[in-house]
Order: sequence, then structure tokens, then C-alpha cells
Amino acid sequence: MLEFVQYMVFSTLETYAMFYLALRTFKIDIFNKEMIFSSLIMAFFSFVLRDEYNLIELDVLLQFVLLACFLWLLLRIHLFYATIITGITYQAYSFIQTMCFFIMEQLGLFSLKSPYSMNIMTFVLQIISALTAISAAIYIGKKRIGFDFVPDKQEGKVQIHTRDKILFALNIPSVVIVMSTMYFIQNLSRFFILVPVTYALILYTYLHLSYQKDRSSYEHFS
Repeated sequence: MLEFVQYMVFSTLETYAMFYLALRTFKIDIFNKEMIFSSLIMAFFSFVLRDEYNLIELDVLLQFVLLACFLWLLLRIHLFYATIITGITYQAYSFIQTMCFFIMEQLGLFSLKSPYSMNIMTFVLQIISALTAISAAIYIGKKRIGFDFVPDKQEGKVQIHTRDKILFALNIPSVVIVMSTMYFIQNLSRFFILVPVTYALILYTYLHLSYQKDRSSYEHFS
């Protein structure tokens, strides 16, 4: 029971941090009740898949789908853009967490042999990652340096351009890379630094295309 409670608390914190980072990055209003509710449900599914069935890769895929669905259904963001937001958020949070993990591993605080075992350092990693993501989101919100191209209503036809298709297509390698991280850690631990570097490259592509889309939107309305 204690293990379940610990998992729920820290996983909910992480998922909430991802929601918060996603909404601040795209200048969308914060809905704390909906975010906490969604985070609890996602944490529960994650616990069942990881603890009961040891299906880590399936859990990663399901979490991606659930995050996009909650953005779509609860926060009323168009499904197409909800998927793009989910991809960017996953890459950003994965980059943050793998960098924290790498630093902790280099300091001898973590072992690459059991990165997903439930112990005190796992919880410390989750807390540091979540707080880093929330801090980044607060900074983005205060500086108002996020993106504006995501419509705040589900209704209406989405005009899909080439840049939008590329942003959407980036979700495929994003999910594959996140799902393969566990295998990479266990079998190619000597090259673990390539994991956050890969996340950073895909995240940069996401952000660069998003910035270009924002600029094109401003030019269209000016």
C-alpha cells in the first residue's frame, strides 16, 4: 500500500508538471482541478502497467495518448494541436529528466542498472525533474515567451500547412525514442549521454518550427 501511495504521489507530481509546462509554453490558461484529476488517472494506469505487468514501453505509449486526450477533451484544445503539444512536452520533459538522471549517475547517486526501480533516489529524481519543469514553465509565463498559434477552441476547421504536418509527424520519432530509452540504458549505457542529446535535437526542431509558425501567423494578421 505504501509503495502504491508513493508511486501515485510522485507520478502525479510529474504529470502535473508536464501539464503545467505544456500550457505555459503555449500561453493557455491553467486549469488546476482538471490537471490534477488527469494526473491522478494517468498515474494509476502507469502504476498498474509498470508494477503489475512490467510493461514500461506500453505505459510510455499510453501516457502519451492519455495526455493528448486530456488536453483535447478536458482542456478543449483541438485534437491536432493537442497531439503536437503532447509531443513537444514529452521531448522537453524527457530532456530535463534524462539530464538530471545523467548528472545524478555521474555523481554516483543513481545506477544505470536499475533506473526505474522504486527507491528514494528515484523519488528524488522525480521531484527534481518536476520542479525543474515547473520552474521553467513559470519563467516562460512571466517572460511571455511561449507560442500563440494554438487556437483556444475545438470548433472550426484547422488549416494544415507543411510546417504543421512536420510538427505532427515528429510525434512518431518522439514516441519511439522515449519508448526505447529503457532498452538503450540497459544495453548501451556507455553512450547514455546520446539520449538527452537526441531529445534536445528533436526538441530544438519542434521549437524552431513552432517559432516559424508563430512568426508566419503574425505576418498573416499584420
